[in-house]
Amino acid sequence: MGIFTRFHDIISSNLNAMLDKAEDPEKMIRMMIREMEETLVELKANCAATMAECMRIRRERDAATAATDKWQQRAELAMGRGREDLAREALLEKHREQERADALGRELAGCESLVAQAQEDLTVLEGKLASTKEKQGLLVQRRTHAVTRKQARMDVHRAGGYDAVRRFEELEQRVERMEAEADVAGVAMRAGSLESRFSDLEGAGRVEEELAALRARMGGGNTGR
Repeated sequence: MGIFTRFHDIISSNLNAMLDKAEDPEKMIRMMIREMEETLVELKANCAATMAECMRIRRERDAATAATDKWQQRAELAMGRGREDLAREALLEKHREQERADALGRELAGCESLVAQAQEDLTVLEGKLASTKEKQGLLVQRRTHAVTRKQARMDVHRAGGYDAVRRFEELEQRVERMEAEADVAGVAMRAGSLESRFSDLEGAGRVEEELAALRARMGGGNTGR
């Protein structure tokens, strides 16, 4: 593929559409940047070569123009000295140099047009390259942000799941403690109630025994008082 064909393909390409269709946009944009940079180098080399060619043509045109003036002066000198034959030959040389200068002038105009077009192409391609590099930076930022957001969401999801499990386990342990405390309290209450009733019975029995002993010591007859 020629350099100018590649240049026009690059300039006419729809970068956004290509990136949207690409499976790996970052790889695609790196390839495009490399292609642009290589084309830019070739365009600069071609432009420099064309400028050098223009300088050569300009020198030859200027030399032909100077020769034209020289033969005109010689023709005038010959006529002034009465040498019409030499004047005629001088004018023939003048016309040949004039034709050569005119041809070189046309060639120089075409060459300068190529240089101007090459410089315009360089400006356009440099702008396209700068824009593409900017898109590359934005694309990398978007990918970095996307990865960061994804990781953050995964972290939040994991943290949320862990907290939910931890809260459930804490609630379960709290309920189990409450149930255990209720069971212990119930046993204690039942034991305490039974112990109290037996203590009452035992206490009443001792009182009756003491009362009978007191009757016996003091004589049974006085118990009716």
